[in-house]
Amino acid sequence: MAAPLAGRAGAALRDLALRSARLRGSFPAVQLTPRRWLNLQEYQSKKLMADHGVTVQRFFVADSANDALEAAQRLKAKEIVLKAQILAGGRGKGIFNSGLKGGVHLTKDPKIVEQLAKQMIGYNLSTKQTPKDGVTVKKVMVAEALNISRETYFAILMDRACNGPVMVGSPQGGVDIEEVAVTSPELIFKEEIDIFEGIKDHQALQMAKNLGFKGPLQQQAADQIKKLYNLFLKIDATQVEVNPFGETPEGQVVCFDAKINFDDNAEFRQKEIFAMDDKSENEPIENEAAKYDLKYIGLDGNIACFVNGAGLAMATCDIISLNGGKPANFLDLGGGVKEAQVYQAFKLLTADPKEQMFMKPSVF
Repeated sequence: MAAPLAGRAGAALRDLALRSARLRGSFPAVQLTPRRWLNLQEYQSKKLMADHGVTVQRFFVADSANDALEAAQRLKAKEIVLKAQILAGGRGKGIFNSGLKGGVHLTKDPKIVEQLAKQMIGYNLSTKQTPKDGVTVKKVMVAEALNISRETYFAILMDRACNGPVMVGSPQGGVDIEEVAVTSPELIFKEEIDIFEGIKDHQALQMAKNLGFKGPLQQQAADQIKKLYNLFLKIDATQVEVNPFGETPEGQVVCFDAKINFDDNAEFRQKEIFAMDDKSENEPIENEAAKYDLKYIGLDGNIACFVNGAGLAMATCDIISLNGGKPANFLDLGGGVKEAQVYQAFKLLTADPKEQMFMKPSVF
């Protein structure tokens, strides 16, 4: 089940590292840390947003084809979007082992929703970010499909450099923000927020203007921005990213898709949220490693990497590959590692039969 380096470590770590470098190039204060945080499904993130007054599409969650049909009928929407719920990206272009192509479908007929759900639920969906055999879909989201007349990008990040949150926005949404930062840096807008005073009305309104909202939509967007900031604080998030943050032809500002990262140090006061962590898509060894606060990603080689520090671990994987070898894993012990963690890390690695040798640079 282990995926190639480019498929797992590349997707999970290099993307974050590249993202951080590109974003810093446009606004140096923003820093993104390449670390595995709490994983929530799309419907879970949207429920959190809706519970805090943020406008999202109406939706239901179903774990059977019959439930999906009932959900589609209850929506009474002109058009329905059906989305397979897995943590990996690229669902729209994925393929099911049932033969169905695409993990995202649009239809106006609730009966079609039922037929599609039958080919989704219980089957494996393979995308560019999943293991080769794909990931089993256990739930689908049945949502109201809304037309988008314009797409923007909006995010709130916790920034160490300014000791608090930073808003980042662009009128060019619906695409990778890293590409915008490189090709059109003038379209990236940043605003620091005093964490003690909170977001000011004029800050939210100015960001709405920068995003290109006009007329009544400008105030509506500002109100949504303030609600997103309140959500950011209340749930101890390190990032709330909405892409696209769009407007509809009917004059509504909607958060169409969102990614939320959480501060794992706040688990003690966010127990309900952390209880939603979906670990079913992880390899069993990854879940075992997480019990001891170890970051593990299985790869397809036979040289085990036993490292403290994500950057050093990535460099070690590169060195192995450049010299004709193949890393069997990415194992980051992290800072402040204890003796018990080192012991458990050795147990995990030695239990894997494909790992025939160890690479252990600068563990201590």
